[in-house]
Amino acid sequence: MTRHPSLSDRVNALKPSVTVAVAGKAKQMKRDGLDVLGFAAGEPDFDTPDKIKRAAASALAAGMTRYQPTLGEPDARAAIAEKLTRENGLPGLTPDHVGIHVGGKHGLYLACQCLIDPPTTSEAPQEVLLPTPAWVSYRPNIEMAGGKVVEIPTTLETDFKMTPEQLRAAITPRSRMLILNSPSNPCGTMYTPDELRALAAVVAEAAASTAPDLVVFTDELYEKIIYGGIEHLAIGSVPEIAERTITLNGLSKAYAMTGWRIGYTAASGDWGASIIKAMGKLQGQMTTNITSFCYPAIRVALNDCHDEVEQFRQAFAKRAELIYSLLQDIPGVEPVRPTGAFYAFPNVAAHFGKTSKGGKPINSALDFAEALLEEELVAVVPGEDFDGCGREHVRISFACSEEQIRKGMERLGGFVSTLS
Repeated sequence: MTRHPSLSDRVNALKPSVTVAVAGKAKQMKRDGLDVLGFAAGEPDFDTPDKIKRAAASALAAGMTRYQPTLGEPDARAAIAEKLTRENGLPGLTPDHVGIHVGGKHGLYLACQCLIDPPTTSEAPQEVLLPTPAWVSYRPNIEMAGGKVVEIPTTLETDFKMTPEQLRAAITPRSRMLILNSPSNPCGTMYTPDELRALAAVVAEAAASTAPDLVVFTDELYEKIIYGGIEHLAIGSVPEIAERTITLNGLSKAYAMTGWRIGYTAASGDWGASIIKAMGKLQGQMTTNITSFCYPAIRVALNDCHDEVEQFRQAFAKRAELIYSLLQDIPGVEPVRPTGAFYAFPNVAAHFGKTSKGGKPINSALDFAEALLEEELVAVVPGEDFDGCGREHVRISFACSEEQIRKGMERLGGFVSTLS
């Protein structure tokens, strides 16, 4: 019998993205002719604004098809630096403080690889502080780099936000990174500016004493999709921690450009330029630059598409109120009011221990989501892989029409009414 070569332990231990898996299954069921309503994918249902597409098409037609600098074409990096200075207040940014990557996940991967060292046999692993529930890709990227995830649990009752006291208690001399995501995927909530300043004060205090190597990695992909009356604050603008903060952002969510794969990171000061340079060194051995003719589209998106982004935001605001009101009317489904991003993250644990009309026992969020998809053709993401209390929740993306939201929540209500 032929013995096939083995795969690495690293990839064997890596779990596939549950979000991608559920969305893929739902799409296959739709291809098979089933009337599946998808609430799994984390991407806007809008098309990319025409002026952005025209900028890329013009660049392609003009022959912008050759290699560019690894971290990005200079004018595009300058446009990002100007945006982050003007809108977000990040201090002292130049193009050298900005890197452009193949989507936000790539920026996260690079940062983890550049900051975390695998443990030796004589020392404990470096720790990454992660408020949970959290996006499914944080943990795998931390662990691939050799880091240890230290969960800081949050709950629906606190709008899924950690307190400064929780953060202070979690920090140790091994703390290397704190990951923040506001507005949150999967929770759909966000920190207030005062709450972020209070967390920044804890980081500054720890950096001056117990954790001098602590870095804040702040994921702000959803910064423009806010509607709950809370102002977005870029924590990298807080002077005390500006030069130990990496800000991640991109064009996928706000500009409906998920398939373009354009993410970016930025960091202030001398340290910021050095970490971006290090990320560029690693990127140079991986992907080199993003697709060349997309660079002019970055400049157009950041400078000329404010009206389109506002239209998208207003649509998400209406959908957020709609889905929240509909979820409130479903017995045993406990939502929190969304204030940012395009996700509802209700608790469904009241239905654990029941059985679906198709005979499936419901003992977890995964069971709930599988039965809902199989029996009612509604695709949501089970919360187990978001960690923390996520195991009692499901994520519902409302990046879809109001008609679909009404129809899907009607099916969800019908589903839970038949559980016994």
